[in-house]
Amino acid sequence: MSGTFVIAQGGGPTAVINQTMVGAALEVRRKHPGARVLGSLHGVRGIRDGNYVDLSAIPEAQLRLIAGTPSAALGSTRDKPDAAYCELVLKGLQKAGADAFIYIGGNDTSGTQQILTDAAGGKIAFVHAPKTIDNDLEENDHVPGFISAAEFVAGAFLSVDLDFRALPGIYVAIVMGRHAGFLTAASAAWRLDGDSGPHLVYVPERAFSTKRFIDDVRATLDRHKRCIVAVSEGVSTADGKALVESLVPPERLERDQHGNVKLSGSDLTAALEHALAEGLPGKRARVDALGYMPRGYVGAINAVDAKEAFDAGAFAVTVAGEGGGSVAVTYGGEKTVLKKVPLKNVAGKTRHMPEDFMQADANHLSEKGMSYLKRLVPQKYQVGKPFV
Repeated sequence: MSGTFVIAQGGGPTAVINQTMVGAALEVRRKHPGARVLGSLHGVRGIRDGNYVDLSAIPEAQLRLIAGTPSAALGSTRDKPDAAYCELVLKGLQKAGADAFIYIGGNDTSGTQQILTDAAGGKIAFVHAPKTIDNDLEENDHVPGFISAAEFVAGAFLSVDLDFRALPGIYVAIVMGRHAGFLTAASAAWRLDGDSGPHLVYVPERAFSTKRFIDDVRATLDRHKRCIVAVSEGVSTADGKALVESLVPPERLERDQHGNVKLSGSDLTAALEHALAEGLPGKRARVDALGYMPRGYVGAINAVDAKEAFDAGAFAVTVAGEGGGSVAVTYGGEKTVLKKVPLKNVAGKTRHMPEDFMQADANHLSEKGMSYLKRLVPQKYQVGKPFV
């Protein structure tokens, strides 16, 4: 395939999404000399509006520098195109003379590619290249961006546990991840031993009870004199409502531009602080949201994550030559293997953390869950066990 390749980035930035973009751009230049590589600015919005940067003309050294830089160098978008919006995108691609469109992103991005594939009738190859710190894409063992974010989360919880050994109390951190618990589970990856935090881990795959939460924290305080807690932003109560909707009056809920409730906004932080103050009066407690910090922290760019992201971009060019599809990062028992899978297997779907990654009778990781994390996020730092 020669001609014109369009590359775009969608959804939240990560520490390694630029690796995928550069991996694809350089692979096009290697396999298809003379082909144009256009980077669409701010995702599909750039295609709709005709805003591109010519990646064909940028020196390789400059591209590789960008590859090692967090964020999304082309700019991103939260636009969720419907059929009418996709028709405008398709016209934009046709106007650019595109033979292939590689879109790097998560669930919504793959859904956009499926709509475009159905509308284009085989005239353009549509490829989804995986990216999300949520680690929630079907067909994937893990997703580029997750390992780096998981390292940040693991390091944060190791650090705060050491801190609260010195001045005991309750510490709760709300972790991103939407409706999958993988990133929150990563809080336990570097746990020193059974006495160390996080002592409690709450994930969306298990119903959350405020009463049980208070009881769990109280029991942990009695046992360890401190309590370190990881709570996923996507936890919900037994009735299926997001926790923040159960704790905050409807008129006070924060919402995004699409009207969706902000899962880890200031509402959830304040609500959990209130629950702790009521349920455990007089106890020193703090609730923080890790927020956006894990997803693109320059100090936690994992080398394996970066390489896999780059390779996924390069493989996306191969998938384009085969007519399109989604790139999947699989695990063959000994090493990571990239595969092409149908877009329909990934588009708009959410992969949840397996039930058996959690202990059946406790809010903590099982041996199987810890084994998965230790494979992807092995211990990075050696620390001395405090005397307290």
